[in-house]
Amino acid sequence: MNEQYYIEVNCQQKSHHEARVCGDVFLSRRIKEEGRIIAVLSDGMGHGIKANMLASLTSTMALELTREHRKVEKLAEILMDILPVDSVKHMNYSTFTIVDINVEGEVQILEYENPKTFLMRGKQVLEPVWNCVVIESEKSTGKEVLTTTFIPKKEDRIIFGSDGITQAGLGSDKYPVGWGQENFEHFILENVHDEHDISAAKLAGKVIDRANLNDSFHPQDDMSCCVIYFREPRKLMICTGPPQEETTDVAFAGILNDFKGKKIICGATTADIISREWNKTITDSNEFTDPELPPVSHMEGVDLITEGILTLSKVHDILKVYNPNYNLGKGPAGEIVRMILESDEIQFIVGTKVNEAHQDPSLPIDLELRRTVIHRIVRVLEEKFLKETTMKFF
Repeated sequence: MNEQYYIEVNCQQKSHHEARVCGDVFLSRRIKEEGRIIAVLSDGMGHGIKANMLASLTSTMALELTREHRKVEKLAEILMDILPVDSVKHMNYSTFTIVDINVEGEVQILEYENPKTFLMRGKQVLEPVWNCVVIESEKSTGKEVLTTTFIPKKEDRIIFGSDGITQAGLGSDKYPVGWGQENFEHFILENVHDEHDISAAKLAGKVIDRANLNDSFHPQDDMSCCVIYFREPRKLMICTGPPQEETTDVAFAGILNDFKGKKIICGATTADIISREWNKTITDSNEFTDPELPPVSHMEGVDLITEGILTLSKVHDILKVYNPNYNLGKGPAGEIVRMILESDEIQFIVGTKVNEAHQDPSLPIDLELRRTVIHRIVRVLEEKFLKETTMKFF
């Protein structure tokens, strides 16, 4: 991925007030080996389970077809031909927006019937130059999709959403024809002006909150707001486990010391090694914020010190089920997850010496070796949260 910036991708959603399941579906994938990020939003007709199924079908196909590097005209034709059509209204049952960001930093967008995607650059809202592609296949002849290509810059934001945003407040005294694209864009402009480095997640959340307010907290349609933010990366290093050979303790501690970003140590033995090499004192806490885990400790130069393998196992478990409504609490594992989610590049420095305490057969059967747990955390961070990760073993 481009070394000049990190690409944060986030989508916030709210369902129709009568539906438990959102009829909009957002999918994203980081293709690490190609240096690509693909993000897709589909809005199924109506709301609830049926809309969700239609949007899931569309977004899944769109993501996979985009991954295959098909020409935009062919991709649009295949998608339009596959999408089911309402027999009465002769309309496709779902819409889509596809954003494909490649290793050179070029962005390509393909859009059908969703509100116009726009770009926030500096203190200006820009609309890309769109090209209209007319489908010529027998099934979808005459239908139109929009496409654009551009090179982003650091601090750019790409914003797109479903019509539940632009139509919020429809029929009200204030917004008789809905909130509208212009108000949507102006709201983004105001929030970026007030907080220039606002995260993608926070900005998308503010849009959803405002659209919900416009609908008097009873959304009349599913709402989705997606933000892609090109920014300076926020870095985190997690150091865990003593090195296999004691002769590498100095180098092990030096890597953590030289790191420019937030730092976490997981494991008492690891913390003791760092403390000795840095000549710093560890201060223990007696506050049990999680009954399943020992309390945290503190040391100058480190943001957080926790127990090792049990805490990391719980971090993995939380990450697997995490969603925007998940309550992280104040425990050590929840605090690590919070710091991970606030970071873009997570580096793991992992000592591989086996802790004899973890060979006790009376310990839980799912207590895994440190290396395995770290690999599992990395997998979920890359696949679910699109984080950039590295691992170094000692």
